[in-house]
Amino acid sequence: MGVLMYLFVLYFGIITQINHCFSNSMIMTCLPKKHGTLFIFGDSLFDNGNNNYINTTTDYQANYPPYGQTFFKYPSGRFSDGRMIPDIVAEYAGLPLLPPYLHPGHPEYVYGVNFASGGSGALSQTSQESVIDLNTQLSYLRKVKKLFREKLGHEKTEELMFKSVYLFSVGSNDYGTLVDPNSGVVLPVDHQQFVDNVIENLSNVIKEIYELGGRKFGLVNVGPIGCSPSIRILVRKYECLEEISAVAKLHNKKLTEMVQKLENQLKGFIYSVTDFYSALSQVLKYPSKYGFKEASRACCGSGPYRGEDSCGGKKGIKEYELCENVSEHVFFDSHHPTDKANQHFARLIWNGNGNVTWPYNLKQLFEI
Repeated sequence: MGVLMYLFVLYFGIITQINHCFSNSMIMTCLPKKHGTLFIFGDSLFDNGNNNYINTTTDYQANYPPYGQTFFKYPSGRFSDGRMIPDIVAEYAGLPLLPPYLHPGHPEYVYGVNFASGGSGALSQTSQESVIDLNTQLSYLRKVKKLFREKLGHEKTEELMFKSVYLFSVGSNDYGTLVDPNSGVVLPVDHQQFVDNVIENLSNVIKEIYELGGRKFGLVNVGPIGCSPSIRILVRKYECLEEISAVAKLHNKKLTEMVQKLENQLKGFIYSVTDFYSALSQVLKYPSKYGFKEASRACCGSGPYRGEDSCGGKKGIKEYELCENVSEHVFFDSHHPTDKANQHFARLIWNGNGNVTWPYNLKQLFEI
């Protein structure tokens, strides 16, 4: 489907659902019958262009070709050839493409907004001063709620915050610092304590959103980061770096324990956890089963497995290779999935069974 037709279908679907409109100070706002606002937090798996608007380097941006080449036909700031997972999830939810929070203009955000920032983590020191850390993303939500109150009034704002879904992808960059010689992390690190710090920071942000009125939380756990092309090139024989993937597994175990604890502590708290680690591992192990031919080598980059982070030629290495058929690849660049792979993962997040997303999938979370 072409991008213009895609946007038309989204618009038409939304317009046909609208039946609830109200105004305040000459501003008219309409919500769908089954309104479910979606707020996005996290890193480059979810960032849809916020890093275009911050003072950072091209290492943390994707607003140049060949990013965006297959779907939008221009580099929108998404770290993919096309859409990111939240773009597709929003479509499933009957929502328009959500704007990046820092996009110029004055959107009303009543369908939601994306706060995610490529390179960010749960810890403020992860990519410090180069990206939008999780606590800053939380501060943006506070500003959005204030804007809602000004436009919608207290009652409608509280209702909207209560019904909204808050979707997170956080942690991969925190653990990536453990193998990045330029990260500033002093090695060796107690992995248990490091994971505990990440989980604690994420838990605190979720509690803050709960205090703001949020009740429904979707969390995508950390994937097998040791198997990304960027990590494989650091390992002898270019195999997966099991040590860092083991840290991801520990994070995922602690993440599940954390949301179960919050469920017992916070009245009305409900959640969905998607096992991104298992989902991506299955695709990497059995690529043909999911319609892919190349699971280890990125489409765009240089060096073995195209694992050098050189896609676009603006990250210190000017020369890079670009595959002929991106739809055959799981990874677009050395870190991030292709549009086709993101479609698969978004489907699992939206309506996956209990083997991959629990205790609810995101579709069920919206309907509660």
